[in-house]
Amino acid sequence: MRNAECGIDRATVEPRSELAGSTSALQFRIPHSALRIRGGAGAVRVVLQRVSRAEVRVNGRVTGRIGVGFLVLAGFAPSDTADTLAWMADKLLGLRVFGDAEGKMNLALADVHGAVLVVSQFTLYGDVQKGRRPSFIDAAPPDVAIPLYDRFVALMRERGAGSGVQVATGEFGAMMEVELVNDGPVTLILEK
Repeated sequence: MRNAECGIDRATVEPRSELAGSTSALQFRIPHSALRIRGGAGAVRVVLQRVSRAEVRVNGRVTGRIGVGFLVLAGFAPSDTADTLAWMADKLLGLRVFGDAEGKMNLALADVHGAVLVVSQFTLYGDVQKGRRPSFIDAAPPDVAIPLYDRFVALMRERGAGSGVQVATGEFGAMMEVELVNDGPVTLILEK
């Protein structure tokens, strides 16, 4: 049986022993492999920041710059599919996180003539549960991640074009400097 809220299979939860002096009857051991972020281990991960401006530079050269809009840090897993990329592109373009006349989050990118700056970020898959140095084993390797990134950016451009949303990018695999002014601040973490 599966616990949908935290993604743990009950069969993998092993009763250990009674705790001395405890009001709890049993202590449980949950194997590391049973712990997963909702949505599964393999899913496109995005950190979205609502910005008043943002830019990315590689070796001092600006590769992408936007005014009002979203800075999107995107990481990819080997199991990502065209469907997960399309879902994420549609979700980002449709999010209503800009303030309306009453200051409520009711407006989407197109409503505020916003833009998107997409920056690849495999470190979103950093696992620091063991040791002091992150493991990136769940991140897609470059030969898989580059086509996923390119397709994601293409989807953002295609689907945003009809509403006038411009999409700028960083440079995949490069050491980048990202500068932004977070508006709000509003920062969201999305995973599919």
